[in-house]
Amino acid sequence: MKIGVLLSGSGVYDGAEIHESVLTLLAIEEAGAEAVCISVDKKQHHVINHITGEEQNEERNMMVEAARIARGDIKAITDVDPADIDMLVIPGGFGSAKNFTTWAFDGPEGEVLPEVKLMLVNMVNIGKPIVALCVSPVVVAKAFEDSEIKPFMTIGTDKEASPYDIGGFTEGLTATGVKTTMKKANEINVDRTNKLVTAPCYMMETNLTTLRNNISDAIKAGIELA
Repeated sequence: MKIGVLLSGSGVYDGAEIHESVLTLLAIEEAGAEAVCISVDKKQHHVINHITGEEQNEERNMMVEAARIARGDIKAITDVDPADIDMLVIPGGFGSAKNFTTWAFDGPEGEVLPEVKLMLVNMVNIGKPIVALCVSPVVVAKAFEDSEIKPFMTIGTDKEASPYDIGGFTEGLTATGVKTTMKKANEINVDRTNKLVTAPCYMMETNLTTLRNNISDAIKAGIELA
């Protein structure tokens, strides 16, 4: 089994969340599957100093940065046919809301990269699962907005500690036509109708062990759907 891992860069504040990305690769290997790292050969929105949180006066490419996580073994999204993979995983990180979409700046009114939308739509059209971790449900939401596909997803819960406005994110997802549910850091949500798995991950206050288990559970659920 081949599982695509769609990376928006490298680094929580401007690309793919590194812990989530590496633990995704580990969970895939532990499940006996093969990971295929994928990215978009375009500039990321901006570059953030991960010590100070300040924007840097430089430009970086999503695929070049994501190759750091993939150890150089990465494919452009335009070179990957959904028929060649059995499942697609999108780790979190601000890159999902800044690079793949403009949700971070425009909320549910934002846009999604056409090549990312095409990949997700084609995956669902041929009945292959998508696993969206952390904030990445916003990517799925924008891909299927105004379509006949109505995703059922979680982005966390507002009943436990989170560094983010879970209520606001949930309202935004609802505005795009998504049916939502609240899940804790150790829970996942499975939309069997559309073969979508979502897990809160770092949208909630959590630790590395809980994060690993949350991602592993999501990958296992996706494989079962496949």
